[in-house]
Formats: sequence, structure tokens, C-alpha cells
Amino acid sequence: MAYTVGQVAKLAGVTVRTLHHYDEIGLLSPGGRSSTGYRRYDDADLERLQLIRYYRELGFPLDQIAGLLDDPTADPAAHLRRQHELLSVRIKRLQEMVTAIEFALEARKVNIRLTPEERFEVFGDFDPEAHAEEAEQRWGGGAAYAESNRRVSRYGKDDWLRFKRENEEWARRIVAAMSSGTPADGAEAMELAEEHRQIIGRWFYECSYEIHTGLADLYLADERFTAHYEKIAPGLTAYLSEAIHANAVSRA
Repeated sequence: MAYTVGQVAKLAGVTVRTLHHYDEIGLLSPGGRSSTGYRRYDDADLERLQLIRYYRELGFPLDQIAGLLDDPTADPAAHLRRQHELLSVRIKRLQEMVTAIEFALEARKVNIRLTPEERFEVFGDFDPEAHAEEAEQRWGGGAAYAESNRRVSRYGKDDWLRFKRENEEWARRIVAAMSSGTPADGAEAMELAEEHRQIIGRWFYECSYEIHTGLADLYLADERFTAHYEKIAPGLTAYLSEAIHANAVSRA
């Protein structure tokens, strides 16, 4: 069968602009064109796109994915076996991390100087301190959690409202970028990912690129984080996670 670029984007959960970008860099060029010049993808193209998506989820940069897929000595089964091994390791690590975070979240509450009414007004069902809990459990030493506790203990309602406005403005811009078809690994999306990292650093604790990519994985793995970002805009969780990984790779 032949598929239009719009059909492929919907099937694969990517944007049309991302597919155009893949075509431009030679990562995924459609197998054919219509009589009027429009892109037409075949089943082999969809299979390649599936492999690209798997490798992107694992944090591989696009140029490395191209090298892996174009390796004449590799076969599709070898790619799938490799991805299965990598994902199995990640799933085990994330499951252990989520269990530890859930225990920490239940064990202690945040020291924020707000009444319950004010806290709901500012945050709703979002707990900003969960980032610090995750950092403590994943990277150890308690430094991130201690630093976050030290900072938030000084914040009052006006401080949290400023944080909320700053975060909402950032969210508005990244949703606009995603909606316009900006690739998650493009310059604009990566700059927004960098701004996300800096917001965490300004308000809670020093957020290294290692910590930031760990958070990106958590957003996909933990339904509470996923629900928060999906409530802002459907598809934002995966888009932000991909942009964070791309930004970390480019900065490195």
C-alpha cells in the first residue's frame, strides 16, 4: 500500500514536519511520489520509521540511527533484538526508580508555606517537589532534595504564583512549537528543553543534563508525570522527552 505523509504521521504519532525533516536529511525518504509530486510511503518505509522511533525512544541521535539502519551487515531482526535488550534494561531500571519514588512520595510531604487552599490554587494536582524526590532517589546523596527543600522553605504564595506564571508561559510556547510541526530535535524545541532545565535549576535544584534526561524518561514511565503533561496538551510528554534528550546530546 501507499500512504500519504499525513497518514504516516498519524499512524506513527509524529508530525508531518518531522517526516519532512527525515526526508531532507536522508534518514527516511519515501519510496515513491504521486503523479503530482506528493510523497508516498510504502510498507518498507513504515518498517524503517518504526525502527527510527524505537531508537529515538532510546535516546540515539539521528545521525547515529542513520548509521545503524544503513549498516549493510545488519538485518531487521538484529535491530529488533538490540532494541529489545536496551529497552529491557531501561524498563528494569525505571521500575526500580518508580518504586523508590512512590515510597518517598508517600513517606514525606513538601515543606511549602501555603495553606491547603492556597496550595490547590497555585498547583492544583501538580506536586513540584516530585522532581526533587526523583532526583534524590535516582542520583543519590540527597543533595538535590536538600537543596530543593532549602529553597522552597522560603517561598510564599507570591513566589509560587510567579513560578506558575513562568511555567505556564514556557508551556504555552512549547505547545505552540509542537502544534506547528517543529521537530522535537530541532533548534527551537531543544532551546525550549534547555529553558525547562533552567527553570528547574532556578526554582528547585541544580539540574544537570544527566538529571534532566532522567526526568525525561520518568515523564514517560510514571503516569502521574505523563498525566500532568498530557493535560497541558496531548502528545506533549513524548515531545518534551525527545527534545530533552536531543538537547542533552547537542550540548554534550
